[in-house]
Amino acid sequence: MDKLLIEGGARLNGTICASGAKNAALPILCSALLSAEPLRLTNLPQLQDVRTTQRLLRELGAEVEADAETGTATITAATLTTHTAPYELVKTMRASILVLGPLLARSGEARVSLPGGCAIGARPVDIHLEGLRAMGAEVIVEGGFIHARASRLKGTRFFMDTVTVTGTENLMMAATLAEGTTVLENAAREPEIADLAACLNAMGARISGAGTATITVEGVDALHGADHRVLPDRIEIGTFLVAGAMTRGQVTVRGAGSGLLDAVLRKLEQAGATVMVDDDAISLDMAGRRPQAVDVHTAPFPGFPTDMQAQFMAMNCIAEGVGTVVETVFENRFMHALELQRLGADIRVEGNTAIVRGREQLQGAPVMATDLRASAGLVLAGLVADRHTLVDRIYHLDRGYERLEEKFRDLGAHVQRVTRAPQEAA
Repeated sequence: MDKLLIEGGARLNGTICASGAKNAALPILCSALLSAEPLRLTNLPQLQDVRTTQRLLRELGAEVEADAETGTATITAATLTTHTAPYELVKTMRASILVLGPLLARSGEARVSLPGGCAIGARPVDIHLEGLRAMGAEVIVEGGFIHARASRLKGTRFFMDTVTVTGTENLMMAATLAEGTTVLENAAREPEIADLAACLNAMGARISGAGTATITVEGVDALHGADHRVLPDRIEIGTFLVAGAMTRGQVTVRGAGSGLLDAVLRKLEQAGATVMVDDDAISLDMAGRRPQAVDVHTAPFPGFPTDMQAQFMAMNCIAEGVGTVVETVFENRFMHALELQRLGADIRVEGNTAIVRGREQLQGAPVMATDLRASAGLVLAGLVADRHTLVDRIYHLDRGYERLEEKFRDLGAHVQRVTRAPQEAA
């Protein structure tokens, strides 16, 4: 099993390019099921979750032509051969639930295994099912599968009791082919939802309000093919900027776009970084200074993203002062705190709050990743730890970061992928 071996102490300096956003790419790939014509995508990140989604689309009968070198793919779902998304694929990735709405809207029937993914909380799919029922679908759950039927979905007004990103995306996709108008209230507002809506509108959908709490979808009879470029990955961008701040360095991310992670940039400025944003790049400069501890309170967009919580906890571990991290989105997302403590971090967890007292230095040690973003936090901590840190179970990282170790090496970090533990790190 692959691991990352990190020799800490290097100050990051340089420029890298942002990859396409995983959390935009996955629903956009699933949206191809809504049309019989080709959907051509660019800036598609080469990640395990993307490859799993492409396998799932092929399983359903779609033709997928992907070029990993150029980050492009063409998906043609002219003929769907099955409406069943099998457990073997769905169990590894929660985003597989996103085929439910498109399959039901296009085929009139969908049978999708209950999803898996990172063990960071319950994340139930109840709202997805309630929304589809409100649109006239018959939905039952048995034997570990969601089975939904509807000759044609009907437009409705639906209020989501809890803000849910995948729920908003699933219902928005389903509504594109419904009869009449659907209004989704208390919708998630993430940029990835607006990107999905832009792709769907390019395919002939009629969606307004994406990126706000109220999304209106006027159903159409059919969608057609389109070309779409996936937006940059704001979590990847934020991760590298935090790495620059932790190592007291200077990092520029090109192709980053503006307005994607304002809450993160404000916290980096509070930590003492100079941040510059233009239309195509974000630059951070710590000028050799140790970061200041910051308080973080996660919330749905436009609040501070839960997917950046582990990275900021890692930064607080070596910052000057005491910072608190409050997690309000997922109830089981502090598992990385125990691993950070193995590196010498001073962290006290009280319920959904972690109090972090910064130390001058962390000590390298073997650590184990527990989920995707926890993995990133451990890598960042390894960059500033004394001697070597060995991060195990990095298949989590491969689900969400494209060429992570290569990009870190481009910035001057000493990071390499290994298959066994060297004697010094064991």
